[in-house]
Amino acid sequence: MAGKQHAVGLLDTSVVIDLGVLEPRALPLRSRISAVTLAELGLGVHSASDSAVRAERAARLQEVEATFDPMHVTAEAARRFAQLAGLVIAAGRSPRPRRMDLLIAAVASVNGLPLYTRNPDDFVGTAQLLTTVAV
Repeated sequence: MAGKQHAVGLLDTSVVIDLGVLEPRALPLRSRISAVTLAELGLGVHSASDSAVRAERAARLQEVEATFDPMHVTAEAARRFAQLAGLVIAAGRSPRPRRMDLLIAAVASVNGLPLYTRNPDDFVGTAQLLTTVAV
């Protein structure tokens, strides 16, 4: 990102999970999330291994729901998802294990927002349609 914060950016789920430990300068001035992140966080609640982890994840989900107005997956984003998946395939990687990440990336892409991620390797080959910022 070369020392400049983007005005607005979409956070992927890995960034949302780590918000409490990230430097604010590493994030956009205004952070957005996708509704897909709410789905992933909800899945995390239900797949927790014990009640303490489940409670922690549920609290995080509630905080995220109260803090963010999520961006939705539109028909345009669904088409962009397929394009991004095609680029990932062309780069010699499988889109299958990163489907949710690519849906979030599609929302960022169609809205002209950079995607802030802890997992930039998930988006190898997508630079023509997506700006990623490694956090």
